[in-house]
Amino acid sequence: MFVVQRERGYLDPAGVLYLANKLSLRITDIWEVATFYSMIYTEPVGKYHIQVCRTLSCKIRGAAVITEHCAKKFGIKPGETTPDGRFSLSEVECLGSCGTAPMFQLNFDYHENLTPEKVDQILDALP
Repeated sequence: MFVVQRERGYLDPAGVLYLANKLSLRITDIWEVATFYSMIYTEPVGKYHIQVCRTLSCKIRGAAVITEHCAKKFGIKPGETTPDGRFSLSEVECLGSCGTAPMFQLNFDYHENLTPEKVDQILDALP
């Protein structure tokens, strides 16, 4: 799935059909896996995909503040992408970093112990 996603930007219906044929699986089998894991994108995402953990530890320690800060910064809601295609914002289930909450995953990199100020430093430093 990652190979198709890397090539196409996300796992689209044509990519699912390719995988189903290549792996001798049903199309529904591919979709079931793809829609379960947050690292598989079934819609196009921005160049920088911000995934804010929203499960209990992060929620208690301020994940909603981080999500709201990112949403205001880019003028988008969770599940949306900026008009220029640069940033997408998502809320996801546990990313396994409970001891360093709140946190987000930016593409495949973890950023932990977040505050709005730290978020700005991270995002403003992107090329």
